[in-house]
Amino acid sequence: MDMKELRESQKLRTVDVASQIGIGESTVRNWEKGRTIPKLRIDQFNKLLELYKCNFENLTQAVEKTNIRYSRTSQTHQPEES
Repeated sequence: MDMKELRESQKLRTVDVASQIGIGESTVRNWEKGRTIPKLRIDQFNKLLELYKCNFENLTQAVEKTNIRYSRTSQTHQPEES
């Protein structure tokens, strides 16, 4: 499961996650698009685990899967150098 699938499995919207954790909705979207990784205070991190009903390992795997998926996509859309 990637970051978006993890959130959707709990029937949460990005705005729900953002407001519960105290971050911007764009931050959650950036995680899900592999642009950034979650950088949270301990209390925010624990709240994220609680919201997604997962453990540290599940969240780490979701971050890795998201990054792999989107790094492949961005590599295939790179313009060729002359």
